[in-house]
Amino acid sequence: MRSKHDSNEKHGTGMESRREVWTARVVTLFPEAFPGTLGCSIIGKALSDGIWSLEVVDLRESGIGRHKDVDDAPAGGGAGMVIRPDVIGAALDGFETEGSRLPIFCLSARGVPFTQSTAENWANSRGVTLLCGRFEGIDQRVLDHYGIEEISAGDYVLSGGEIAAQALIEATVRLIPRVLGNRDSAASDSFSADGLLEYPQYTRPRVWRGRSVPDVLVSGHHGRVASWRREQSEKLTKARRPDLWKAYVEGCGDRVEN
Repeated sequence: MRSKHDSNEKHGTGMESRREVWTARVVTLFPEAFPGTLGCSIIGKALSDGIWSLEVVDLRESGIGRHKDVDDAPAGGGAGMVIRPDVIGAALDGFETEGSRLPIFCLSARGVPFTQSTAENWANSRGVTLLCGRFEGIDQRVLDHYGIEEISAGDYVLSGGEIAAQALIEATVRLIPRVLGNRDSAASDSFSADGLLEYPQYTRPRVWRGRSVPDVLVSGHHGRVASWRREQSEKLTKARRPDLWKAYVEGCGDRVEN
């Protein structure tokens, strides 16, 4: 079963053709998990408006036999089960035609780390196909045959790729033009401005439980505000992400003190 979540299909509207709309195709044993949080807030509105498209493929539909089996014991022994290559192959062959082929990524804890740079690259493409693993993983032959790149949402292990897939899709979709109301919102995000973490944010009331908004932020002096924000970003990055701070300092040369 393949379900689609986009305004062009539901409402028959939209000036952009389907080929021009960024597409997230998700292959999963739990299609009911989608759109999930992707249907909320600005990401969900962009989905309804047809700015991006979500296609969900139910891997169980390609299962073997009467019970639609999708997994089997790992070759060589060991705990758990492994998703069969013939099951995944049948699912991928069912939609990966020449005209609809998208880069395929498998959510995996052993994959290449997903970064803001990855999200930017994805946002500038036609879309991606995300394969959500389960159990002990996916037969290696599938990854080799289709040239699937494994990608990780972080250095931790989840029971499946569905939550990670939603996180990666949201990180990408918010960078697509017209999704965010203010382009500067994405430009000031952590990892976007010179690789630094984002500075602290404040709003009204001016004083809350004895804590005040920093005077510089209500001074009306844009230059001082910008300097303060830069200083805060550098301070936070240096304290919390030494790896990012090192790369930032190396990129700035002598302009920044260690």
